[in-house]
Amino acid sequence: MPSCWLVSEDGKHKSIQLPHLQAVVLGRSPETQIKDNKCSRQQVELKADNNKGYVIVKQVKMRAGHRLHMVNQLYPYTIRFTEDFANSCKAPKRPHQHEYSEEQADASEAHRNKRQTPEHTEKHTAQHPHREKEPGKCGGSSPGLSYKRPEPDNDHVEGGGHWSQGLKVSMQDPKLQVHKDEQVVVIKDKYPKAQYHWLVLPWESIPNLKALRKEHKELLVHMQCVGQRMVDQCPAKHLHFRMGYHAIPSMSHVHLHVISQDFDSPSLKNKKHWNSFTTDYFIESQEVITMLEKHGKVTIKEGMTELLKLPLCCHVCKKEQATIPKLKEHLKCHSKV
Repeated sequence: MPSCWLVSEDGKHKSIQLPHLQAVVLGRSPETQIKDNKCSRQQVELKADNNKGYVIVKQVKMRAGHRLHMVNQLYPYTIRFTEDFANSCKAPKRPHQHEYSEEQADASEAHRNKRQTPEHTEKHTAQHPHREKEPGKCGGSSPGLSYKRPEPDNDHVEGGGHWSQGLKVSMQDPKLQVHKDEQVVVIKDKYPKAQYHWLVLPWESIPNLKALRKEHKELLVHMQCVGQRMVDQCPAKHLHFRMGYHAIPSMSHVHLHVISQDFDSPSLKNKKHWNSFTTDYFIESQEVITMLEKHGKVTIKEGMTELLKLPLCCHVCKKEQATIPKLKEHLKCHSKV
């Protein structure tokens, strides 16, 4: 189970651990080093849910990476979750509790969107007239079967949901591993969006692109070299490949996509899948490395999530297509390009 820490951004005191599901009251005290009388001794109550990855602050959920100010935009703290490798015993799962991957979450989201289309609603109502006014239910009232994916925005941070930690499990799975060395591991994407789709992950725990610093440049160069090695060893020599990162990935832990440009896969199911690999939402590996060289950090442009809503356009000829099936049929004409 991860452990949760309240980290002082100004470094005035040691990090404060927030025990799982235990209320911690903080404010003006020697522990926080806050002496301002505007801050009471019982300013905030924090309760961390280490399994779900959020902190409740007076009924406000604070996810990993979010900034908390004790009072009047003063005394900033950052929520951070870290793996507790000292505890070898895994917390037991609750009944019906599932680990969601990024693609499983996407599939659930696509299924919900499909249910909300007029045609499907009309058909569903005709078949199940007594269920018309039960939105959001999924086979019963058990809370373990209800999942809501966090909506990404400009302050989106990873690691919020239980399924978002799935890569950390997959990278340890020998069945998925295709290469590993002292710095990285390469795994097959469990839900590939093309004929060949690998993920290159560092063993070092790096949650997202925003956490990268200049000292990580050599690691990213190595990841790119390993990705290129996978391409060079691929038997399908006629295929083109791209290597890059999603601007705002749903899965926690930095990972480099190495993906063939045929996009011939049943797992590519919706507009979000397509646009995440064919628009500027997909940031080239070399571009990320260059940003670290020049600026010592990676800057994500605003409005990235809007790119996922763009019309379906062929990545080769830019011709717009109405649906995913029509797009896939259209792509066949470029199969020899």
